[in-house]
Amino acid sequence: MLTLGIETSCDDTAAAVLKDSDTLLASVVSSQDQIHTRFGGVVPELASRQHLESIVPIVTEALDRASVTLKDIDLIAVTQGPGLIGSLLVGFSYVKALSYVTKIPFVGVDHMAGHLLAVFLEEDKPSFPYVALIVSGGTSSIYLAQSHTSFSLLGRTRDDAAGEAFDKVAKLLGLPYPGGPRVSEEAKAGNRAAIKFPRAWLEEESLDFSFSGLKTAVLNHCNQAKQLGNPLQLADICASFQEAIVDVLVEKTMLAARRHNVQTVVLGGGVSANPRLRESMSGRCQQEGKAFFVPRPSFCTDNGAMIAMAGFYYSQGSAPGSYEQDVYSRSQL
Repeated sequence: MLTLGIETSCDDTAAAVLKDSDTLLASVVSSQDQIHTRFGGVVPELASRQHLESIVPIVTEALDRASVTLKDIDLIAVTQGPGLIGSLLVGFSYVKALSYVTKIPFVGVDHMAGHLLAVFLEEDKPSFPYVALIVSGGTSSIYLAQSHTSFSLLGRTRDDAAGEAFDKVAKLLGLPYPGGPRVSEEAKAGNRAAIKFPRAWLEEESLDFSFSGLKTAVLNHCNQAKQLGNPLQLADICASFQEAIVDVLVEKTMLAARRHNVQTVVLGGGVSANPRLRESMSGRCQQEGKAFFVPRPSFCTDNGAMIAMAGFYYSQGSAPGSYEQDVYSRSQL
């Protein structure tokens, strides 16, 4: 079975061709970083327009790399939400039109389901059940995955997601967009214990996240340094800020695993490409005797392969999508 996966939830136009459940024939991603860098963040209208220009060439390239044509495709999977409504509409409308013309069935996929299953694109795969931490620019959530199509939300961010916090702190420090990788790079030369930034643990036993206070603490630290005439120790600020986020993400994920008596932990989403987060989570899992799985960085960020995989499993037990369906901005999981 060949599945064409299409992803346009934010600012990356992506397409992939998946054979059966785990043989990736092609994956193509077109980044819009150059377009949005000068604005310090994603501009929704510009993102939508770029998707309109990119989607046909990207899908064509994915099919060419897989050495197949649309006539060979058995199913089209497309991100239905969550994400930027304009960006989602480009991909979802394109797929509905393509399905109508070619008679190929399609399924709408929740973007979070894609990240939850991205690890199955790797040769080393986890077994169910597992606890998954999904961290990106738009979400910081913990799920209990019971099967390829059954996920329970255990906790999520109440304000800024981890990725948003990285980008906002990078901007106030004068680092270019996208901010997450820049902060991570600066942090390599810094002292993680140099500045005692706060950790928001919230209520006792809570699995939710809150990073807006941490962002404010970094701003206050910078303002105080400027008022005193002290130079900003950029590397130390980045390292200490990053460690505050990583500490909370790791601790709450491990709490969820213990609470649900789960022996496997999975990491996903764009921020899971962060080297310090991967290192810290791996170390804690080893310390507590739990198996740890994380996809390669190219499968952590938005891609069509994870959407194709989620669509493949969804289609096994559900009816194909209908032309009356619409996109949604918040996750349905």
